[in-house]
Amino acid sequence: MSVFERYLTLWVFLCIIAGVALGALAPSVFQTIGALEVARVNLPVAILIWLMIVPMLVKIDFAALKEVGRHWRGISVTLLVNWAVKPFSMAFLGWLFIGHLFRPYLPADQIDSYIAGLILLAAAPCTAMVFVWSNLTKGEPHFTLSQVALNDAIMIVAFAPVVGLLLGLSSITVPWDTLFLSVMLYIVVPVIAAQLLRGRILASGGQAGLDRLLGVLQPLSLVALLATLVLLFAFQGEQILAQPLVIALLAVPILIQVYFNSGLAYLLNRLSGEAHCVAGPSALIGASNFFELAVAAAISLFGFKSGAALATVVGVLIEVPVMLSVVWIVNHTKDWYEAGGVKVTDAADHTKA
Repeated sequence: MSVFERYLTLWVFLCIIAGVALGALAPSVFQTIGALEVARVNLPVAILIWLMIVPMLVKIDFAALKEVGRHWRGISVTLLVNWAVKPFSMAFLGWLFIGHLFRPYLPADQIDSYIAGLILLAAAPCTAMVFVWSNLTKGEPHFTLSQVALNDAIMIVAFAPVVGLLLGLSSITVPWDTLFLSVMLYIVVPVIAAQLLRGRILASGGQAGLDRLLGVLQPLSLVALLATLVLLFAFQGEQILAQPLVIALLAVPILIQVYFNSGLAYLLNRLSGEAHCVAGPSALIGASNFFELAVAAAISLFGFKSGAALATVVGVLIEVPVMLSVVWIVNHTKDWYEAGGVKVTDAADHTKA
């Protein structure tokens, strides 16, 4: 691990401070950057996410995807957590913390809207950034890709019914343009581009050429992650400074949700005998959120200035630092995990891709 990677948490902390400061000092600049979007997908952030995930996708050998079926336990656990646990546990946490414990400290007319925003956040499993978290845990890349693709397919069918059930709404306006554009931008196009690049490099330079390319791309991926963090916090710099208590209180159920669901997925994988290289990304996919879709849905349903929109934005703000903490936990508990009877050889060759 390089010095840069070893102190990634420090760089994240400094980027958060820099983002909030820049957003407060030059709000008009970041409002202009924030307005560069199509179907509520911010294009500068999309480019940075491309730079983050393409190096991970270049590693993937599609011929090996047929082997992912042997990780059916990890797939089953992740689907269970994402679709049968996470939205409902968030509804309960929102009701408990926002609806009751924190009610005296929040604007009374926004309580229901805040809870709705939290539910929207939890009902959309993460897509693109999961590749970054999986890579940092040395996760099985084929499992990660197949799980993300499966979640995307389910989300198209299940997002509206789940949200409608939990919010008690008979009709949910799903921002389909945001959903489809995000899937195309963050999954389909980068997968195709990465595989074309992989094929070209292997044809001209073989595995040694691919290793050299990955050595160049890997630092670029982490730089893009930090730049994304600066942008996200800069977009909301004024909000953070104007409503620090509200944002802190909204962060509580989100934090509990992340650690509960990631811990649940991690433990279930261990109990089922799944390999650590699958349990790591399974825990991360089970805990993280597709914040672009959540923010777009909140704005469509409740308006840009609503408590629901603010709640989803809080999810955006804490996504990177909190998921990095989960990465740290997964990496530092590998020995404990594998002492539970997991066959380490199941992880065999996932780094060869």
